[in-house]
Amino acid sequence: MRLNPHLTFGGTCEEAFRFYQECLGGEIGALIRYEGSPLEGRVPREWRSKILHATLDLGDSRLTGADVTVEEGYVPPTGFSVLLEPGTAAEAERVFSQLARGGDVVLQLQETFWADRFGIAVDRFGIPWMVNFTGQGESAT
Repeated sequence: MRLNPHLTFGGTCEEAFRFYQECLGGEIGALIRYEGSPLEGRVPREWRSKILHATLDLGDSRLTGADVTVEEGYVPPTGFSVLLEPGTAAEAERVFSQLARGGDVVLQLQETFWADRFGIAVDRFGIPWMVNFTGQGESAT
């Protein structure tokens, strides 16, 4: 079994997934629009170019997402964070800095009693991220 986070957006899914690809790497596997799908007629005309289903493949992990109208139940994200565990301190610093760009830093990336680097940021799309690097697996320099 594989666990993959699914994020919802109020119309910015494509922009967010292109941003995440820039920040995290990986490959966008799907950007399926409402237009041309069986759900095309169920969304407002101005919404048809929005994303019905998106995927970003990151090694063995996959991030998925979609644009959801308020009428369909979109609410801004609360009660969760997407946790990233980079393989090096430098990667943790780079990813945290990029995700925080244009968003809000909740907890600056720093050393904690459990990790060499830990920080929390909410990106410009309203998605909360935790970056946690424990120091394990990084070779000494």
